[in-house]
Parts: sequence; C-alpha cells; structure tokens
Amino acid sequence: MAEQRRLALWLPVGLGLGIAWYFRLRHEPGTPGGLAGAGIAVLGLGWIAWRPYALAPRVFGGGAATLALGFLAAFWATHRQPPLPDLPARATIVTGRIVAVALLPADGPSVRRLDLADAVLDDPLDSGMPPLRRILRVRLRADDPLVPVPGMVVRVRALLRPPAPPSLPGGPDRQRRAYFDGTAGGGMALGRAQALGPVPGASSLEGLRERVSAHILHVLPGAAGGVATAVLTGSAVGMKQADRDAFADAGLAHLLAVAGLHLGIVMGVSVAVVRLLLACSEWVTLYWPCRSIAAIAGLAAGILYVGLTGAHLPALRSLTMAALVVVAMVTGRRALSLRGLAVGAILLLLTGPADLLEAPLQMSLAAVMALAAGAEVTRPLFARLIEQPGWWRRALRHIAHLAQASLLAGGATVPVVMAHFGTLQPWFVLANLLAVPLMAMWVLPLGLLSLLLMPWGAEAMALVPMGWGIGLILDLARMVSGWPAARLAVPAMPGWGLAIWLLGLCWLCLWAGRWRWWGVGPMVLALAVPFLVVRPDLLLSPDGRTVAVRDGAVLRVGPRPGGERLVEDDWRQALALPIAPGGIMTCRDGVCLRDAPAAGCAGMVLLITLVPDDAGCPGVRMLDTLTTWKSGAQAVFLRSGGPLVVSDRDWRGARPWVLAPGQHGMPVLPLAQRE
Repeated sequence: MAEQRRLALWLPVGLGLGIAWYFRLRHEPGTPGGLAGAGIAVLGLGWIAWRPYALAPRVFGGGAATLALGFLAAFWATHRQPPLPDLPARATIVTGRIVAVALLPADGPSVRRLDLADAVLDDPLDSGMPPLRRILRVRLRADDPLVPVPGMVVRVRALLRPPAPPSLPGGPDRQRRAYFDGTAGGGMALGRAQALGPVPGASSLEGLRERVSAHILHVLPGAAGGVATAVLTGSAVGMKQADRDAFADAGLAHLLAVAGLHLGIVMGVSVAVVRLLLACSEWVTLYWPCRSIAAIAGLAAGILYVGLTGAHLPALRSLTMAALVVVAMVTGRRALSLRGLAVGAILLLLTGPADLLEAPLQMSLAAVMALAAGAEVTRPLFARLIEQPGWWRRALRHIAHLAQASLLAGGATVPVVMAHFGTLQPWFVLANLLAVPLMAMWVLPLGLLSLLLMPWGAEAMALVPMGWGIGLILDLARMVSGWPAARLAVPAMPGWGLAIWLLGLCWLCLWAGRWRWWGVGPMVLALAVPFLVVRPDLLLSPDGRTVAVRDGAVLRVGPRPGGERLVEDDWRQALALPIAPGGIMTCRDGVCLRDAPAAGCAGMVLLITLVPDDAGCPGVRMLDTLTTWKSGAQAVFLRSGGPLVVSDRDWRGARPWVLAPGQHGMPVLPLAQRE
C-alpha cells in the first residue's frame, strides 16, 4: 500500500516481460495465441475498471494486462513484416534505388555501402519477379569511381548472401535483427556500379554532411579529425582501427557513437546559450517564459543535430526521450523523473518491440533508470551543498554529479556489455570521469560553434581548440587501454542471466522503501552467471566446414584457422578464449573429429566429420554438413553420461525469422495474372 503510487513505474517492465515471453517461444503462437493474449488483456483491464481503487486488481490485473499487451505488440510487429526473400546463391545483376549511403570504417581507402530499395534481380531464376520488399545492402569495390547519392538508380553485378545464421546455439541472431530492420541481406559488388537514368543531385542534408566532413578534415587531419567527424556527422571512417580499439578498451567507445550523451550535451549547451541570451534583456526576463523558450530551442537544436548525424536509431530513441523531458520542462514537471522514463519506455517498446533484445535499448533504459533513481536519492544531499556557503561546495557538487553519473550509468550497463560483447573494462569509471567532462565542456561546444562559423569560412577558430580537447581524450584512451587488464574477455552471459540483472536493477530503482535493497541479491547473482554456466566443449559452424575444440585455456579451430572470421570471432567472444595456432585434437572422451577418411571406429560415441559423403561408423551418431544444413550450428557438451548435442534449430525453434533448412528464405514469386 505504501508503494502503490509507484506501481505505474512497473508498466514498461510488464510490457518488456511480455515481449521477452513472445521471443522465447520455440514455435509461432499463431492466431489462437494472439486471441488468447487479447483476452487476457481485456480481462485484466476489465477487473481494474470494475474495482479501480482496490490494490489486487491493480497489481494482478494490471500485471496480466501489461504482459499480454507486450506479447501482442511483439506478435503484431512480427506479422506485419514481409518474409525474408530467397536470394540467389550465385552472382547476379542487381538494379535498385539508393535510399542510403554509408561509409564503412577502413584503414585503407574508404568503402561505400549502398542500401537499395525496390531491388530487381536479373538472372534466369528471378526473371519477371516483383521487386524485393526489403532493403539490400551492397558493398561497392574500393576502386569504384561512382559517386552514389540517395535517389539514384544503379545497376551492379554482385554476390548476395542472406543474413548470417547464429555461429553457435544461443549466439548473436543476425537473422532476427535483419527481419525486424527490414533488410533482405547483403553482398559485395563484383564489378563497378552503373548509374541508370538522370543522376539526381545530392539531398541538401546529405550534401551538407559531406561538406561539413570536408571542412573538418581540412582543418583537423588525422585522428583528431576522425573523432570530430564522428561526433559532428556520425561517421567515424576517418579513424584508424587502432584508435577505435583504444576507445573500446578504455570504455569510451560510446563517445564515438552519436546517442543520448551527445544529444544531451548539444541540447544542454543550446538551452544554456538561449537562456543566457534571453536573460540579457530585463523586459524579456520579466514577461517571457524564458525557461520554456530555451527548452524548445534546445529540442530544435537536438532535431537538427540528429538529422546532421544521420538519424540513426539510437539517436532517434534518445530524441524521443529528450522530447519528453522538454515537455516536462514546458509543463512545469520534473525533467529527470522515473515517471517520464516510464512513459518514454512504453512508447519505445510498443513501437519497436524487437529492440528490447538489442544492446542499445537495454543500455539506454538501464543507464537512464539508474541516473533517475540515483538523482532521486541524492537530491537532498546535493541541495544541502548548495544551501551552505563556500564556492568549493558548488565545485564539489559538480564533481560529485559527474562521478555519480559515470558510476551509475556505467555500472548499470556493465552486464549488458558482458552479455552482448563479452568484454569488461575495469577502468571505465575513471576514463569516463575524465573524458566525459572534456567532451561536454570543451569538444562538443566548440564543435557546435564551428558549425555556426562554417558559412563564413571561420570554422578553424573553433576547430583548432576543439582538436586540442580531442587530443587529450585520444591520449587518455590510449593510456587507459594500455593499463593492465584494461579489457577483460568474459564468457557471454546467457539471456536469462541478463534478465535477472535487469529485473534486480528495476527492483532496486523503482521501489522507494527499504525492500528495494532486495534487488541487490539477484544483481550479484547475475554478475556470477557467466562464470557458472557450462560452456560447450566442441562447436561446429553453420556450414559444417569448421570445428572448434575447447582445450584448456585456448580454442583450437580447424581444419584451416582464419577461414571463417565472423564465426571464429563469435566463438572467441562467447567462450572468452583465444584461438590457438595449430591443428585440432583428434579424439576426446569418445568424441572424434575427422577431416580425412579414417578407419578406426572402436570406442567412438560421436563422430564430427568435415568430409562430404563420409560413410561414418555404424551405430555412431555423426555430425556433418547435412546435419548443419538441416539444423544449423551445433554445440557439444561432454558429460559423464555421454555427449549432449544442441543445435541452433533446437535453440531458436521455428520462427518467421529462422530460415528454412539450407538457410533459404521465401521465394520471390511473381504476381498472379489478372483474370
């Protein structure tokens, strides 16, 4: 009863649990499942309408209704997506309209990737087929002279591939990500692209972005220019891989990705400048709502900044949350509050349920929730620092605010990073404590000033000192990345372990009473989960051509290490083991690996063969290319009672984003003839 005013904060948690419940199913629920979810939602809401002031309907009826609504949101989002198409296995001619152009980071010449809509495949099997309903992402050759712009129709010979299946059961699901992103797959151009028809001019925004990048790199060549381009245009192609790795190892990779931090700084600086300018007039200060005007001006600056940096999905999510903050400021409500976060989270979950399973949304919601709850608890303490005299108290308050933000936001997202990236940066708090103030007080404000000075050709006045600040951040990232244990590899956390952490974090942050501390127990347990779960002993790739054996503290890959970089990277990240040079072991605990015909079958329990048409051994279970063709990647756990084999199809089940055997999608059938 004492916490009933905070029950509304649990609405997005219920939605998230319903969404997670839907995605954990092994089979599609179909229409009966959707109707059952709708019935539960109606009954729960009806119970609340019948007894609106009773606690039981609000807790149990509301909980059931939010679970069902989350389930229905995921169900609806899944069934309104077009199916993944069956792409040709051989090279084909692709004709499509460019909707986006991306520069891929590379140490050598930059490579452009085209997003093609309404793509038509010109080969004998696909002749006469309708255009694809999904986006094709084609990577051009580095020596291609074409200057692509959105709206251009291009024709290119390319080798296409569907979204890659998981490299191991429970691994990153790129097929599900592509299914909800609206992409059909990708490929690499084998020849030079050809523009068809009149070439449209670059869009005003695209051209502006390119001109801004050119001005920045002219004034700030090298690594400093790459960082400046990343934070002002959203493209980090000017940075070397070594510098990007240094940022990642120091826990500062988020400084290169335009998201909530950058948007908050841009909007905060804009609000402060507009408020200061309005305060210069006594009449305006007395008669105009300066606070609301400054907040709206900050939102406008944020919208322009998101558009300039490419309007990526994380930035759009952050802009949604920022718009809610501005609405709270204009209406006189508290800007940073858990109720505002709950409203924003509900909007994000209902509009993009599948994003709940991805790292950006999980990190954003966990960090903002920890910041809002921490501000709620420490607000009286900081208020006392302001009330007491002494300039040093105000300085101490600002330092404490920065330390609190780095500790809370970074600590809340540590398990998310462990689950999705398999790494842990122990020095991230110290690195962010120094780098974030530099970015907020020095780098980005000067970057915004340089954008205002570019029309007059005076951008160097701001870009040069901006480069000094970027140099300090670069030196800090390189120094911290060189410290002992700067980046630790940890075994990938399973999904249920991450769910335990997030639920414990919600319990700690959303309640106000002493029982909120009960959430610390599950959080501690979740941190130990990666080191307690049993890791597979053998892994077989989705195409059945590469196998890995866990041999002590190393991972042995064969028959040719380095042949499948993506698969091997996933294996190394999931098991937190380096790949050892040399061959793989032949037999272990009755499980044998065969990359050439062999005669001995005595004592063999399981045979993993990389040889097509291998006859195998009578009475011995065999994993080969046919097995992976049917059920995807394989993981083998060696136990005393015999080996346990888990396949990717066992793990994911039969869902719309799981491609059929052989990793083929839905045929692109022609339209029926009109009668």
